[in-house]
Amino acid sequence: MAELVTICDLAGRVRGSGFVADDRGTVITGHEVVDGSDRLVLHGPGGRPWFAGAADVTALPGLALALVRTDGLGARPLPVARREVVEPGTYVRLPARGWRQARVLAAGAEVVHRSGERCHGLPAAVELAIGTDGRDALRGGGEACGAPVLDATTGAVLAVVGPGGTFAVPLRAAAGADGGGPLRAVLERNAATVPGYGEELNLAGALELTGTTLGPVLGAGPVPGGPDPVARPRIAAELEAFTAGDRPVLGVVGDPGTGRTTAIAALAAARARGERPAPTLWLRGAELRDGDGSLADAARMRVTP
Repeated sequence: MAELVTICDLAGRVRGSGFVADDRGTVITGHEVVDGSDRLVLHGPGGRPWFAGAADVTALPGLALALVRTDGLGARPLPVARREVVEPGTYVRLPARGWRQARVLAAGAEVVHRSGERCHGLPAAVELAIGTDGRDALRGGGEACGAPVLDATTGAVLAVVGPGGTFAVPLRAAAGADGGGPLRAVLERNAATVPGYGEELNLAGALELTGTTLGPVLGAGPVPGGPDPVARPRIAAELEAFTAGDRPVLGVVGDPGTGRTTAIAALAAARARGERPAPTLWLRGAELRDGDGSLADAARMRVTP
């Protein structure tokens, strides 16, 4: 079950909800939830409060969204869907006095604040079709305002419920309209730190899946407390040039014991743990099958969760 963050005013009245979107504890919610309040209290799944002041809130009124800095509140971050467009007919789930199923009815709705101001920066919102009870719950505000809209199949966040509850703001479209702004930065961290799988496979998911193939390889490195591996600057330079260039294949050859495996394992570890992590899939010859048409077939079998 997705973990919501409930957002209240200082008197304890529920203004809406949101979800943790990255490893820094950033909460994404609707602009209406934070609008007009200098102090907010956020509650995670365990009920532990976080008091957010004005400096913790990044309001994005042109996108009908807001970001709130927290310490994570013990909530599990949710992956954001990679899709730029939420197609009509997509089945979704959202909280409206309990989790309910809905369907995307149409795209292209215009977002308007309570004040009547239009969100000029947002290219399109999606209209939601939901049962009568769910529709009444959405219009009644409460936890539904600013809540995440999840793909019913993958569980990834597609959008955030907008003012009035009759439409939702698609996050990828909003990030595109945001240019290089704070929402795009949060979604980039989401892709790098919150694993998504299947249709929503992202960098974090790829790192996690390929990381399972590197365990035995990294174990072949130096023994803790033992001597460091022999430095081979020429090999290291060739490997770095290969990863930075456009060559499709690099052959690392040499006699047994010359450090081929150690050098490649060090490269894989550096890619996974560097400032800009990148996945590396390690395949052994024993994992190739007669029926494989390419390395992609062997790779697909190796990283299937």
